[in-house]
Amino acid sequence: QLCTQSKCAVNEECRKEKQSPINIVTNKVKYKEDLKPFTFEGYNTNQSSRWRIENNGHTVKVSLSGSAKIGGGGLRNKYNAIEFHFHWGAKISEGFSPGSEHSIDGERYAMEVGEILSLVNAGGGAYIGAKNEKYEPLIEMLNEVAVKGSQQNMTSLPLESLIPAKENLTRYYRYSGSLTTPNCHQAVVWTIFQDPIILSDSQVIHRNFSKKLYFSKDETLHMTDNFRPVQPLNDRIVYYSDVSVVQPPAKALLVVPTLIYILSLLFQ
Repeated sequence: QLCTQSKCAVNEECRKEKQSPINIVTNKVKYKEDLKPFTFEGYNTNQSSRWRIENNGHTVKVSLSGSAKIGGGGLRNKYNAIEFHFHWGAKISEGFSPGSEHSIDGERYAMEVGEILSLVNAGGGAYIGAKNEKYEPLIEMLNEVAVKGSQQNMTSLPLESLIPAKENLTRYYRYSGSLTTPNCHQAVVWTIFQDPIILSDSQVIHRNFSKKLYFSKDETLHMTDNFRPVQPLNDRIVYYSDVSVVQPPAKALLVVPTLIYILSLLFQ
């Protein structure tokens, strides 16, 4: 099959040997002493400008004002938070099929949330549990961006309200990988936290993600299963921030994919 030069280049990049996501085998991870806690700046207040929520035909993306920052965590610099997006599964007869991209010991989880930090990515994953009132303003906005290409402005929220408490974000895995969408560029340092974001089944299943969003402009195909399958680990090492590896909570995943680009660095 013939392809354009740019398409062939994308296909070649996506077949390289350090691709994401992966399955993390917890009894094979290695402790790394410099994986210290993260620092969060500007996460406890509303951002100075409104957010933009958008259906880009692949996911729901929320663009931020970029005033919040993350540092620490074994990273050499601080990064601005500029975007977060979601991956999820599909409604099935007895519940919700898993929709996370990464898996731990072969188990995939209900959702995965990626937050891009100034071309560093920070994110959060979710499992089915009690209703999360802090997510309600965001979830209600999904009805406004049901079809591909639609976007709306929304009032900003404190970012710390959308992630677990800072003291619960000290145990995490770290590995080198790639973007999970074309061009699959291999310049990402991934951080997978153990602590979950909790959403109710009605928030994930019945009202929005799998029922109200569409891949297209004509509402013919529901946006479901918008994740990339796990890729081979090959010779990469997955590191862990705690000397005692603790099994993650069931159906929980929090991820911070960190893009390492020269132009993304805030401080040298």
